[in-house]
Amino acid sequence: MISRLRSFGAFWYDFIVGDDWRVAVVVALALALTYGVSRTSVPAWWLLPAVVVVVLPVSLRRAIRGG
Repeated sequence: MISRLRSFGAFWYDFIVGDDWRVAVVVALALALTYGVSRTSVPAWWLLPAVVVVVLPVSLRRAIRGG
């Protein structure tokens, strides 16, 4: 039973975090910020696409450099 739970946790960690834990942290923060903005009268639809536009090139550059 423990090995199945460990495998289940390892799958979700690998699925969510993947190769770069920094991207996972930024996406989690962006989701939290989007939720916070959505509770106000300001439209929040633009926040996640803006974060992706910034984070994706940074992540790709880091992957291409090899570190």
